[in-house]
Amino acid sequence: MEQNTAILVYATFPSIEEAERIGGRLVEDGLAACVNILPGMVSIYVWQGQRHRDQECAMIIKSRASLADRIIESVRGLHPYDNPALVVLDIAGGSPPFLEWILSQTAKAYASNV
Repeated sequence: MEQNTAILVYATFPSIEEAERIGGRLVEDGLAACVNILPGMVSIYVWQGQRHRDQECAMIIKSRASLADRIIESVRGLHPYDNPALVVLDIAGGSPPFLEWILSQTAKAYASNV
């Protein structure tokens, strides 16, 4: 993955309040240009041998590849789950002005990372 390209990070949270708290922090710290919070998701999974069905919400974090590790570290440190879902997704293409906006919004955090 090229380090200076836009990425998406997918994450899940137990509530919209937790997602807003953590997403707001990512934007304030310049690690994310924007986060989208999608409420009303039902997750069915097995954790520690028990089947669960929980209400959750998903978040899409818009950032740059060079900040992916810092985003994951930050979210893990703030997240109430022991093992939160965090997946980095490459962006194959898109609107060049929008992708450039993502990079410009995360430039300061990128510069402090270099």
